[in-house]
Amino acid sequence: MLGFAAGVMLAASFFSLIIPGIEHAEAQGSSRAVASATVGIAILIGGICLAQLNTLVPPLDRLGLGPVGIADARVRRVWLFVAAITLHNFPEGLAVGVSFGGGDIDAGTATAVGIGLQNIPEGLAVAGALASLGYSRGAGIGAALASGLVEPIGGLIGVTIVSLSATLLPWGLGFAAGAMIWVVASEIIPDTHRRMDGQKATAGLMVGLTAMMFLDTTLG
Repeated sequence: MLGFAAGVMLAASFFSLIIPGIEHAEAQGSSRAVASATVGIAILIGGICLAQLNTLVPPLDRLGLGPVGIADARVRRVWLFVAAITLHNFPEGLAVGVSFGGGDIDAGTATAVGIGLQNIPEGLAVAGALASLGYSRGAGIGAALASGLVEPIGGLIGVTIVSLSATLLPWGLGFAAGAMIWVVASEIIPDTHRRMDGQKATAGLMVGLTAMMFLDTTLG
């Protein structure tokens, strides 16, 4: 399940976040080079922020904060993954809000349906990752639902301040992509190879990546 989750995150990073971020920047008048540079910088910022967050998470357990066992490296990796999925959902909700806020109901509906269907494998990945730590089905489902609740918040903000959110959207998409890629590369993939045969973990990654790519490219 963690390998599958890693594949979902990698596909979502490129097909749901990086490529749309460049396209949004270009639509706002930036050249292809400037648009790519903008999203590229945002990706690096997202990765750096998650790297710093990783150094700040362990003390939470000693302060009595965070999930039980958060100081354990394996538990921390899974919760960082859940945090990255949640972070990535916010700019997706923002994109839906911007689509509706622009006055094109058909475009807004298509964006909302596409992103909604994409969230299915993401929710499955969150629930499965928490199940691997021994959490109950109810807890896994609750966490998956909670990770998606940031999308309506992002949508509301997008509708309310569409002009501002449209400008910041490429940065938000790139930031979320950088955070997700960092978690996958530094935490999820190494953890799956430590816990089981590397070929099986990689197979799970390939299945997750292919499934998410199919949803992203066919649903838009």
